[in-house]
Amino acid sequence: MSKKSLYNHAVKKMIDYVDDKQTDMAESTMSVPCSAYTDPDGWQQEMDLIFKNRPIFVALSQELPNTGDYKTLQFLDKPLLITRTADGSARVMLNVCPHRAMQVATEEYGTRSRFTCQYHGWSFRNDGDLLAVADKEKFGEVDKSCHGLTQLPTYERGGLIFTVLNGDTEVDFEEHLGGMIEDIEDIGFDKWHFCGKRTIYGANWKIAYDGYLEGYHFAIAHPETVNPRTYSNIMHFENYGPHILLGFPQRTIHTLKDVDPEKYWKYENKGYDFIRTLFPNVSIFVAPEITQIAQIIPGPTPGENTTHLYFIHHTAPETDQEKQTLEDMIEWLRNVVDTEDYFMGLRIQKGIESGAHSHVMFGRNERGNQFFHKWVDYCLANDPSLPKPTL
Repeated sequence: MSKKSLYNHAVKKMIDYVDDKQTDMAESTMSVPCSAYTDPDGWQQEMDLIFKNRPIFVALSQELPNTGDYKTLQFLDKPLLITRTADGSARVMLNVCPHRAMQVATEEYGTRSRFTCQYHGWSFRNDGDLLAVADKEKFGEVDKSCHGLTQLPTYERGGLIFTVLNGDTEVDFEEHLGGMIEDIEDIGFDKWHFCGKRTIYGANWKIAYDGYLEGYHFAIAHPETVNPRTYSNIMHFENYGPHILLGFPQRTIHTLKDVDPEKYWKYENKGYDFIRTLFPNVSIFVAPEITQIAQIIPGPTPGENTTHLYFIHHTAPETDQEKQTLEDMIEWLRNVVDTEDYFMGLRIQKGIESGAHSHVMFGRNERGNQFFHKWVDYCLANDPSLPKPTL
């Protein structure tokens, strides 16, 4: 099915759901053991088999728009350095000097053609090659060709940069990202304006991610923010491999009844919205006011996560008023996620840790959550012969 046909189908289903007071549903309910959110051994397996062995998003292209731009990011136990090299390509490396393991870049963002270790002065090009050993006559012989910064696989497409934390793992980025990266590429994030970033903290990474995958909670958890715009508990789910295209009908979706059903695909944000998720930890909400990309980083313990919220807009602000409008929207979205969703998530974590119940439940209406947890289980089984989960 083409992208346009898929969108048209999803919108038609959302209109029907609103008319019939129904939603997209799984065949049955599903239970997940509470230990899936608390067990340290299980959490470590998730880190090793999911986060370190599969492509993960690490940066927006527009965070590094120019030659020499760089970004640092701590992801699990990996200090990352992402750079824009002279040929325009992105590089992802471990931000660790091969001499005594000092980080060579200490600022979150900057622009440099070379990095000099602040401990002993070894210097590196921004592609990671070792340039010079300080006072090399006294240090001794060093083969520069094999003492650069450790390189990780790098894939940039659609305005997003990905890597694999376990650099020795063979990964097919195209196969993993599938049709979802083509969908995102069509939006054109690589030409958009990077507005800024906010960082918030929450519960177990799956508790946080669960909140992005359903609208069952809108009426109760977001009565004055999300619910006035979007129907609660009415959703439609499509998937590209493990990634989800999640449709939410707006309360104005009835206006599309006068539109040619073959042109529904043109009306995103004008009657309906999509959330695009990238397994295992990214949620993208494209809106005309501003676009939010949420990146959930697990840890440092099973009951914690750090979430970076990145904000981009299809045009750069030209006036102070336009800039302030974007800043206000960033703060509004940040507050919705932090004080409503993540506030709830931290309470959920405490409830799970109390031992009150052995399992949590996902309803038939929480189809996206069920699909996500089936993919987590599939990855943890680490058996390619098993069938991949489907919606």
